[in-house]
Amino acid sequence: MTVVGLHASHEQIHPAVLLEAVRAAEEAGFTAAMCSDHYSPWSERQGHSAFAWSWLGAALQATSLPFGVVNAPGQRYHPAIIAQAAATLEAMYPGRFWVALGSGEASNEHITGAAWPRKDVRNARLGECVEVIRALFAGEEVSHDGLVTVDRARLWTRPEQPPPLIGAAVSLQTARWVAGWADGLVTIAQPADKLRAMVEAYRGAGGRGTLSVQVHLSYAATEDAALRIAHDQWRTNVFAPPLCWDVDSAGTFDEAAKHVPPEAMHDTVLISADPGRHAQWLHGLVDIGFDEIYLHHVGQDQREFIDVFGSKVLPQLDVTARNPVTVEVAT
Repeated sequence: MTVVGLHASHEQIHPAVLLEAVRAAEEAGFTAAMCSDHYSPWSERQGHSAFAWSWLGAALQATSLPFGVVNAPGQRYHPAIIAQAAATLEAMYPGRFWVALGSGEASNEHITGAAWPRKDVRNARLGECVEVIRALFAGEEVSHDGLVTVDRARLWTRPEQPPPLIGAAVSLQTARWVAGWADGLVTIAQPADKLRAMVEAYRGAGGRGTLSVQVHLSYAATEDAALRIAHDQWRTNVFAPPLCWDVDSAGTFDEAAKHVPPEAMHDTVLISADPGRHAQWLHGLVDIGFDEIYLHHVGQDQREFIDVFGSKVLPQLDVTARNPVTVEVAT
C-alpha cells in the first residue's frame, strides 16, 4: 500500500489558491501533501513564490493531512531557525510533519549576498546543519563554529517526538551520503533503472525509513493541451545539475529555456490526457518500492487534475494513509 500525496508548488500558485487545492485534494482521496520552499520561481511566467512556513501552519490547520517541506538550511535559513520552525509545527500537529533537507539552489540562496559555495562545500554545510538541528531537537544548548555558526541556541518549545529529517537526493552519490543521517529518502521521478539504482544506493549505504518520490506530470483533456501546459510552465526545469543548481534568477532560466522544444518535456514530465496511462506510470513507481508518491501537476490550474485523479487514478492504486514516523533522539 502506498501513500499518494499532492505536491504544492509555491512557485506557481498563489498561497490562498494553493490552500484550496490541498483541501480539495484531501476530499478527493489524496492522503498526504508536501510543498516546495523557494524564494524565487523557476520562470517569470510562474509568477509566485510565497513563504512556505507561513502557509504550512494554515495548511495543517485547514486539513488533516500530513505535510512535508523541502528545505535548504545553511545560507538563506539558519539551522536553528529551521529547527524552531519544524519543532513548533510538530508540537502543534504531532505526527503530521516532516522536513526534507537538501543543499539548495542559487536561485533562492543568493539573496543573502553570500557567495554560492561548491557542491562539496554545500554538502558539508548541510551535514553541519543536520547535526545542529538534531541536537536542538534533543533539547541541548548548541554552540557551533564551522561552515555555520551557532551561539548558545536552545529550543524552548519541543514536540514529544521530533519531526523526521528526510534526505533529498537526485544522484546516486547524494543518496549514499544522506543514508548516513536521514530518516528517509525523497527523490524526483527519473527513468525506472535510475530510480532502482537510487533506492539500492540509499539502502545499500544503510539508509532507513520511507522512500518517497516527487512526480512532475501534466494532465489535460487533450494530449496537445497537456503538452502545452508542461511546455509553458516547466520548460525551465529540463536542465540537469549543475546548471539548475547554479543559475540564480528566473529571468536567466527563461533565457536558457528559449530554445527548449515542446517534445523535450517528455523527458522530465509525465504528459498524458489518459488517466489510465498516469495510473500505469504510478504503478511502476510502486513496483520499484516507493512508499510515498507526491504528484505535482505542473499546470497552474489544479482543480481539474485533482478531480480527475481523485475519481479515475487513485481508485486504480492501493492508496493508504501515511503512518507517523518515530524518530529517537538522545535526551
